[in-house]
Amino acid sequence: MPTFDSVIYNASIITVNPDFDIIPDGVIGIKDGRIATVEARDVNPTLPSASERIDGQGGIVMPGLVNTHTHLPMTLFRGLADDLPLLTWLNEHIFPAEKTMLCPETVYAGALLACAEMLLSGTTCCCDGYFYEDDAAKAIAISGIRAVAAQGVIDFPAPGVPDPSLNIQAASAFVDKWQGVSPTITPSIFCHSPYTCSSETLKAAKKATREYDVLFQIHVAETKAEREHCLAEHGVTPVRYLANLGMLDQKTLLVHAIWVDDEDIEIIAQNGANVSVTTESEMKLASGIAPLPEFIKSGVTVGLGTDGCASNNDLDLFREMDVTAKLHKVNSCDPCVADAQTILKLATIGGANAIGLDHLIGSVEPGKQADLIIIDTNKPHLTPVYNLPSLIVYSASGADVRDVLVDGKTVLRNRQLLTSDVNKIMANVNRMRITD
Repeated sequence: MPTFDSVIYNASIITVNPDFDIIPDGVIGIKDGRIATVEARDVNPTLPSASERIDGQGGIVMPGLVNTHTHLPMTLFRGLADDLPLLTWLNEHIFPAEKTMLCPETVYAGALLACAEMLLSGTTCCCDGYFYEDDAAKAIAISGIRAVAAQGVIDFPAPGVPDPSLNIQAASAFVDKWQGVSPTITPSIFCHSPYTCSSETLKAAKKATREYDVLFQIHVAETKAEREHCLAEHGVTPVRYLANLGMLDQKTLLVHAIWVDDEDIEIIAQNGANVSVTTESEMKLASGIAPLPEFIKSGVTVGLGTDGCASNNDLDLFREMDVTAKLHKVNSCDPCVADAQTILKLATIGGANAIGLDHLIGSVEPGKQADLIIIDTNKPHLTPVYNLPSLIVYSASGADVRDVLVDGKTVLRNRQLLTSDVNKIMANVNRMRITD
């Protein structure tokens, strides 16, 4: 009987383990979906027996990227309403489009497209939140990607939940249905924001996530106007408002957290809450710059996200890493800020930690699930190689990802998605796009 189900060899390995070990010529053995061994080839020049051998062809093997904030079905709105202020974008374009376009069929199609886009660009796990999330979860399951999937909660009629008084009930039903069903799908609840959900709704949603022991997600402090509105209405900042309601703990993911002060950051750190920074979306909507270096200095767990395609307009975390690193360098006038290794951690183990999955994914270590990507480095823009983290963050793109494994299963081989037909997915979404 073979020793392993599969073996990856002939590649450099960026482990992202606690010591950030890099193995120039490594071997990874995979058994029952988990990483069983990681070692240098010179330890044992003879490859172990395996049912499948995957030749890295001199490329790079690393943990799959973790996208800590997505709205998967919003691929349907890619480029629909660009170059607008956030509230104009939301109230005059996105909310009306969601009202007229969203249904189980379109959500499923948009989510399937998003999953294909992420797998093709090296993301093996995402943290999603949207409406009709049951249909998004079905697409996630078929695609083979790993996900934290959350039913959206908002205090006005929403797609799939026309009666706002049933929003927590609908979210709880979603969690109850999906909890423990799939090894790669973890249910969650997503409250849209403090200004679209009442304090009663927020507390009820957080209570439900505590009862189910799942992640609570919320947009917060995204714009200056949101901060000013919260100060005027409640006398405190959005972060302190949530803290006063008892919302912040290790299973809370705060998305954006741009307009925060030093006290807010300290409150987040003290309560163990996590932050998802979505740099490109925040830049495109001119929302501001999240204080990433300050979060890290204060010990806040931070992950990178893309946000939805309506505000980014892509789901490529390689681009997100590059832009995030450079933005914080120029913003601080310090080229040493947001170095490549730090940013690479945010897109892997940091993101996994932020969404509560760091015990399973985010690094190449024995015992972790085999969520891995292989990058083809035999390309002009990836030649020569001096520093692997630098190469990944500043030179590579999602298009350089050759193979992807999730839970030990190959879902992308030689740039070909094995779980679904990409051309059919794109044709289906094109058929659904808004034409008026």
